[in-house]
Amino acid sequence: MLSHIRPSSTFIAGYPILETTQSELANHIHERINASQKTILLFANTNFTVKCRFLLNRLMSDDVVIVNDGIGMDIACKMMHGHKFKSNLNGTDFTPYFLSQSNQQLRVFLVGGSEASLNGAAYYIVHTLGHIVVGSCDGFEGMKKTTNLVDVINESGADVVLVALGNPKQEEWILMNYEKINAQFFSGVGALFDFWSGDKPRAPQWIQEIHMEWFYRLSLEPKRLFKRYTIDILRFLFDCVRYRKLGAK
Repeated sequence: MLSHIRPSSTFIAGYPILETTQSELANHIHERINASQKTILLFANTNFTVKCRFLLNRLMSDDVVIVNDGIGMDIACKMMHGHKFKSNLNGTDFTPYFLSQSNQQLRVFLVGGSEASLNGAAYYIVHTLGHIVVGSCDGFEGMKKTTNLVDVINESGADVVLVALGNPKQEEWILMNYEKINAQFFSGVGALFDFWSGDKPRAPQWIQEIHMEWFYRLSLEPKRLFKRYTIDILRFLFDCVRYRKLGAK
């Protein structure tokens, strides 16, 4: 049994979003792992809520922890519930924090990204965070050719599986496979491997602090991200209103 009370959830556009801080979240997940409870950690931004709608019923599992990522979720929380979230949580900052808080060396398997980003991410995990990378599979040819990826991960003895396939592919892959994998912790981490490897730059710290990192990324990749920050934002706001009218929490 877990010794701490499970953090409470606030519903945004139908999704249960955990109200927590970085340290509380890390403690909560490590407790679950120590209690041999499989845990899926997902970071919900406005794009996530739009793209992962078809997975909503499966995301209600007790094995799934969803936290807020980005200013759009804060605005929605303020609009719908009268308060902001305790902290802004994202995979880029939380994942290395979570790994650094472990009191044992973890065996990590990486799924997704390019071969170059995987090599850079593996180097970062080993030499900066002090954990072991027991295997990887890139999100292109690797995923196409490796038909027995679940078996490969199990044979590696991984404790942690980080999946960087983008929304909603990473969430769908985790939900489809996590019960067959012996690891205890799974997380969808988006562009994290690119940041760890240096393939993509992060916004300067002051831009992160004013919650404008999304605009920095949009300026670097306007063609790829334009729809996410225009049409998908409108769809997100529509969903917030729709679920509120339906009586959703």
